[in-house]
Amino acid sequence: MLTVRTLLQGDGVEMADVVCSHARGRGRESEQAAGYVLVLVRRGCFRRSADGSEALLDPTLAYSMRPSEEQRYDHPHDGGDACTSLALAPGLVSALWGGELALPRAPLPVAPAIDVRHRLLLAAARRDEDRDEVLERAIDLVAATLAHADAARVGAGMPRTTHARRALADGARELLASTTETSLPSLARALAVSPHHLSRAFREMTGHTISRHRMRLRARDALERVAGGERNLARVAADVGFADQSHLCRVVGAETGMTPSALRRMLAA
Repeated sequence: MLTVRTLLQGDGVEMADVVCSHARGRGRESEQAAGYVLVLVRRGCFRRSADGSEALLDPTLAYSMRPSEEQRYDHPHDGGDACTSLALAPGLVSALWGGELALPRAPLPVAPAIDVRHRLLLAAARRDEDRDEVLERAIDLVAATLAHADAARVGAGMPRTTHARRALADGARELLASTTETSLPSLARALAVSPHHLSRAFREMTGHTISRHRMRLRARDALERVAGGERNLARVAADVGFADQSHLCRVVGAETGMTPSALRRMLAA
């Protein structure tokens, strides 16, 4: 009746594609939430009862779950539903919700632009695109969705001045220059800021995402190795942090408009 496909796991976020084939009728009397979860509805319609309150949910809404919360799902129509769930570690919940370990209880409206971002993120995760980029986009999606409930709370802690945001972006670049393996949540912890604030500040100051910056550093590291005479691209890819040689070729091609093999010939000359 319920199919769950995990698409991203780690660094405080677990994203899953959840498809329910429940027929019309009342659901199980009691289900218990496992943690802090934000759920965006993609298809179908159902009623969720939790802690004495009931909400009708459809693809224009999202909702959140809290640890050990008792809930029941009833379906007014056949056909079930499809949702995307984003389970969040407590530390990330607190960072996203103004320092409080909580999530809003009322359903959250999902604007058309947020819905498109959600579906594009899901497509990228299904294609197994770069994990760091999917993670960054997932955190940004959660922050944007929660902002509809309380924008001031989600925005709390964002550096107010250009100078402060520049310092934050520079701090992230300095850490990534040491190792591109550092994830967005780890960068945020090191810089004592929330992940979504760091992501926003970095994009504002540099014009690209942290995940894109990470890929650019890896591409330049690869080219430095190639220029130094390394001919085994598979070894280069593994050493500098790419998933495989194909991933290296895609990124270098996107960054330079040339293949690593062509650059190798030019650099060797």
